[in-house]
Amino acid sequence: MKTRVTFAALLLTTTSLLAGPLPAPLSDADFAPIDLDEAKLGQLLFYDPILSGNKTVSCATCHHPAFGTADAVSLSFGDGGIGLGKERRADPKNMPEERIPRNSPALFNLGAKEFTVLFHDGRLEADPSEPSGIRTPMGVDMLVGFDNILSAQTMFPVLSRDEMAGSFRENEIGRLIRQGIITGEGGAWDVLSRRVADIPEYSEQFLAIYPEITSPDDIAFTDISNAIAAFVAFEWRSDTAPFDRVLEGSHKLEGAAQKGLGLFYGEAACASCHTGAFLTDHQFHVMAAPQIGPGKSATFEDHHRDDGRFRVTGLEQDRYAFRTPSLRNVALTAPYGHAGAHADLTRFIASHADPSTSLRTYDRDQAVLPPYEAEDFTVLDNPAQLKAIASAVSVKAVKLTRDDIAALVAFLDTLTDPISIEGRLGVPETVPSGLEVQNP
Repeated sequence: MKTRVTFAALLLTTTSLLAGPLPAPLSDADFAPIDLDEAKLGQLLFYDPILSGNKTVSCATCHHPAFGTADAVSLSFGDGGIGLGKERRADPKNMPEERIPRNSPALFNLGAKEFTVLFHDGRLEADPSEPSGIRTPMGVDMLVGFDNILSAQTMFPVLSRDEMAGSFRENEIGRLIRQGIITGEGGAWDVLSRRVADIPEYSEQFLAIYPEITSPDDIAFTDISNAIAAFVAFEWRSDTAPFDRVLEGSHKLEGAAQKGLGLFYGEAACASCHTGAFLTDHQFHVMAAPQIGPGKSATFEDHHRDDGRFRVTGLEQDRYAFRTPSLRNVALTAPYGHAGAHADLTRFIASHADPSTSLRTYDRDQAVLPPYEAEDFTVLDNPAQLKAIASAVSVKAVKLTRDDIAALVAFLDTLTDPISIEGRLGVPETVPSGLEVQNP
């Protein structure tokens, strides 16, 4: 009897650089099922500014398909900004109080069952011990009714002054959040829900899709979040890249891409953190990505530092640690790092190979920052803070030549999935609120 050998298995026997087997290919079993009508409703809500305090910002403002489901800049503006992507700038009539503290992450494959930790610091996690099944900074105030962790993620940007809520001086949502009135009747989420429910086209769709909703008054923010999550999961599922054909055994890489695959799973040790078919271990590591911008701090703090996972766990070993991002479509999701300090993938890989040294020699021209009067490089100008971040790195430096880095970039290009980049439903021309749908 003949033995059948797949291309993926053949790669392991013909490439000495590979340190272990390639991941198993993805299948429908790796993703939660999606209701298409729910996804179509979520599409409208995702692009509708109705969910922002001043009705000027939508989810798509910072997560637009034209920019790989991110926003093409290091640190952008939510409320108080005009335009999209690299063209976004501060609104002189409504100046933002600061830049958004962290880089906007891409949205690919967030509907996969494996994704149980979200945000750069992992402050949102699936947790069966919690009544809602989800652990968040909201604690016991976390609402029950979110279908999954992706749905729960949707509720946080609308509560952020700098992202979607706006200032307490400007609108009711901002005022409620400032007073800490979030949940319950008359809370920020309830007021946003009533905005949506008062639009007939939305209420009709909710009534048709969700059996438990029998009148517009029943529409809750959890229902809005569930619809948006269904859309994100459907629209940006990414499992049809050239790399997926390699995993399935129907395609073999050649040239630089093949060399890059060997390095990625071998000497460069990329796969020690970027594991599995989604190329992430979902864990937290200190890689000394440069800290730029306002940092992540409490209202009474002004240190411009971002302590990463430490802000969630309080464990010293987690200080400056950030979640390993998935590398799906990574060639199109620059800038890179929790603060988006690197605009170029080649230079980011070079820095990633020797984090501590690269932090001290970081080229600030790599940052893509819309014009704004701010102290963006306070941490980089502080020798003590630089030393603390560099000293926290525990991974060993990897020596990579220019050819090695070029090969790794060629391999990473094979993770680009044209179907997920284009999207399945696309950008709607209009939304039920009648507000402007932003497009470049």
